[in-house]
Amino acid sequence: MTQSRHIAIIAPSGYATDKEAYARAIDHLRDLGHHVHDFSAAYAPHQRFAATDTQRLEQIHAAAKDPEVELVIALRGGYGLSRLLPHIDFALLANSGKRFVGHSDFTAIHMGLLVNKAVSFAGPMMCDDFSRADISKFTHEQFWQAISSSTFSVTVPAMNNPIVSCEGTLWGGNLAMLVHLVGTPWMPTIEHGVLFVEDINEHPYRIERMMLQLLHAGVLQQQRAIILGDFSAYKLSDYDNGYDFAAMLAYLRQQINVPILTGLPFGHVRDKLTLPVGGHCQLESNHDDFVLHLSI
Repeated sequence: MTQSRHIAIIAPSGYATDKEAYARAIDHLRDLGHHVHDFSAAYAPHQRFAATDTQRLEQIHAAAKDPEVELVIALRGGYGLSRLLPHIDFALLANSGKRFVGHSDFTAIHMGLLVNKAVSFAGPMMCDDFSRADISKFTHEQFWQAISSSTFSVTVPAMNNPIVSCEGTLWGGNLAMLVHLVGTPWMPTIEHGVLFVEDINEHPYRIERMMLQLLHAGVLQQQRAIILGDFSAYKLSDYDNGYDFAAMLAYLRQQINVPILTGLPFGHVRDKLTLPVGGHCQLESNHDDFVLHLSI
């Protein structure tokens, strides 16, 4: 049984397409004994967004200001936070003492908080991590451990990685969103960091292009290690002529003078880790697995 918490649900990007599944997600949290404050419930979808820009912004700030709320979980990702970035009071969020959780489009919130020296959590969202009929035991056990601990360790079975021993600030998230933020006030400058990235529906050549953009922008050279999470749901074609994810990875390892590891269970997948964005990471890797020692 997890500790009872006051949990806010916000929808800063997309809306729940399956209302029954979303209700199941709310019930799941309440069945665990949590008090759910659904800040998204008062609004109807607007175009492809959970609500209008103003209404979605109000949700974020209202959750940050609510004195009862301890934990803020995103309803889902998609697209929408880019519209709100100039208007989000990141100082308010950073000073609220609340733990903000999400991934995908929510990476923009993580980065804005990191600019303001605040730790947040890359992890599950209501849709579909909490709404699934077949909830992942791995995802949920590790999530509650991560948000309830100041230190924890994760061992990831992953072969064919370089041997690495380093430490630094853990940061990252959705690759497309990170690239999108380069050159903006919401992209933190992290030196000696451990960068993790993931994405979905991105062909290997687009992954390569985005990684090269981070390289050309001077971001990757400042890192001590780069860890690739899940990159799935893309389609290869005959035109690729042998150019696949493995070929792309081999090329990146030739171009980037920073160790690149693969196999991190994080991204748009059922079984995912929860990672403290802005926390301290000690990374130990051998040819059979790697270990992340994490602290906040």
